[in-house]
Amino acid sequence: MTELPADVRKMIEDVGGPILDVEMVSAGHNSEIAARVQFDSGPVFVKGLRQEHPRVWTQRREAAVNPHTCGLAPALRWEITSGGWDLLGFEALDGRHADYSPGSPDLELILQAMWNLAHATAPAGLNLKTMPQRLSTYVADPADVQYFDGHSLLHTDWKPDNVLIVNGQARLVDWAWASSGAPWIDAALWVIWLIAAGHSPRDAEALAAHHPAWESTPVPYIDAFARAQEHVWRSIAEVDRPDEWTNQVHAAAQAWLVHRRG
Repeated sequence: MTELPADVRKMIEDVGGPILDVEMVSAGHNSEIAARVQFDSGPVFVKGLRQEHPRVWTQRREAAVNPHTCGLAPALRWEITSGGWDLLGFEALDGRHADYSPGSPDLELILQAMWNLAHATAPAGLNLKTMPQRLSTYVADPADVQYFDGHSLLHTDWKPDNVLIVNGQARLVDWAWASSGAPWIDAALWVIWLIAAGHSPRDAEALAAHHPAWESTPVPYIDAFARAQEHVWRSIAEVDRPDEWTNQVHAAAQAWLVHRRG
């Protein structure tokens, strides 16, 4: 979509005032509308889906989880569910995507964000999917899913595009896949992205080990998770979305699994 539909523009102006400028952003996989909208009071980042869209639930999840992210998510300014649209207006962050490569100064900032998020508990009533639910079809032994259970609020989508460096702080965007589960899982998911960015599996795990829950997690739990993630990324790369980057991440998941197996 190259511009705001007229009806969407009117609804946004009804809550935000006259629009001075609109910068459309590549919408990605979760939004039909993604735009930086400028008002007299400043910019707002708008995400939107039609209410009949099969993934409109991602909008509702992002809105519900927003107050519970320890300030890591851009603040939700307003919501519109009208005229066939589901629209969210967020604090517009001025930053850049995180650099996950070895030696990057961003790695320390991301670890700080993980430490902050480690204090977040998934509130009752949010109807988040649990990690055992999400991974139940990717485990060889159904008993493995018990290792992933917990009450922590997890972001779960740690690709670098979802981490913005803003004023010397790592902020997390796109909470569509927020889930509840064991507190070490976000760090484990980060391991795969670190390997994809050029870290050895050993070095990636050494970074993840800074997470406060990592060292107290039994080895079989992380082993089971690595097996499940290799299955997840194999399915994505071979069936759901076969392309260069999914193949790269699958290769990283494979490398991690080989490392875990010794």
